[in-house]
Amino acid sequence: MPALPAKSSISSPFTVPSDGRFVVADTSTGPGKGVAGKKSLEKQLTNTVESISELQRKLYADDRFSLLLVFQAMDAAGKDGTIRAVMSGVNPAGCQVSSFKSPSDEELEHDWLWRTSKRLPERGRIGIFNRSYYEEVLAVRVHPEYLKNQRLPQPQHEELWEERFESIRDHEKHLSRNGTVVLKFWLNVSKEEQKKRFNKRLKTPEKYWKFSKSDLTTRDSWDEYMQAYESMLNKTSTEYAPWFAIPADDKRYMRVCVAEIIQQALEALPLRYPEKAPGEIAKFEEYIARLASETD
Repeated sequence: MPALPAKSSISSPFTVPSDGRFVVADTSTGPGKGVAGKKSLEKQLTNTVESISELQRKLYADDRFSLLLVFQAMDAAGKDGTIRAVMSGVNPAGCQVSSFKSPSDEELEHDWLWRTSKRLPERGRIGIFNRSYYEEVLAVRVHPEYLKNQRLPQPQHEELWEERFESIRDHEKHLSRNGTVVLKFWLNVSKEEQKKRFNKRLKTPEKYWKFSKSDLTTRDSWDEYMQAYESMLNKTSTEYAPWFAIPADDKRYMRVCVAEIIQQALEALPLRYPEKAPGEIAKFEEYIARLASETD
C-alpha cells in the first residue's frame, strides 16, 4: 500500500487529476473572489506552519516515513519565498533543501535521476527539491539541444518523453511504497505577473542579484514551456504522487495553499511517538530520584 493516503484524504481544489484532462489555459493564476485579506492570510499561515512544525517533530520521532516536496515553476513564481515561509517553523535538523540547476560534468556521467536520488530525504525528514528531475521533461524538452551533453546511448527519438514520464512514475511509486510521501507543487504564475516581478527586480538594487538575462530567454519560450508543463502534469500526477497547480500571482495566498496541503498530508500519516517498554517506564521514578539527589 502506498505511503500516501488516498487522494481524497488531501482535500484541495488545486489537485491535478490523474485522468489526463488537465488544461493549463483553463487554470487560474489568481486567488479569485472571496479570499481572506492580508492579515487573515498571514495569521492562517502562521497557524498552519505551527501545526506543520509539531507534525514534523512527530515524523522525526516516528522514523518510518519521509516527505518529499517538489517545487517547479517559471522564473519569479516565488519558489524560494514559499519554501522559506512554509518551512520557517521546521527544525533545520529534520529538513533539507536541494536546488538543481544545470548538471555538472560528474552528474552528466550518470543517468538523469542520479543527482536527485542522492538528495532524497532520510526516514523522519522532510526533503525539498527546488526544481528537480522534472527539468528533464521541461527545460530539456523545450531545448532538446541539452540532450547532446547527456550522451544517451539512443539519441533523441519519438518515444523519449513518454519513456521519461514512465521512469518518473516508476521512481515515485517506488519511493511511495518505501515510505516517502511525494507532494509536487507547480506554482502557476501568469505571464503578466512575471513581467511585473521582473520589472521590480530590474528597478530595485537589493533585487538585482535575482535577475539574469537568461530569465528573458526562458520567457521568450513561454508558450513552449506551458505546453511542456501541461504534458508533464497530465502524465505524472498520480494518486501516490499528486501534482497541485497552485495559483501564484498572490504570494500570501499561494503560501497558505501549499502549507495546508503539507499539513493535511502529515496529519493523514499514522505517526506515533516511540513507546518505552513497561519495564523501562517502571524505572523512571528511580531515575527521577537519582537526578533529584544530584548536587551542583
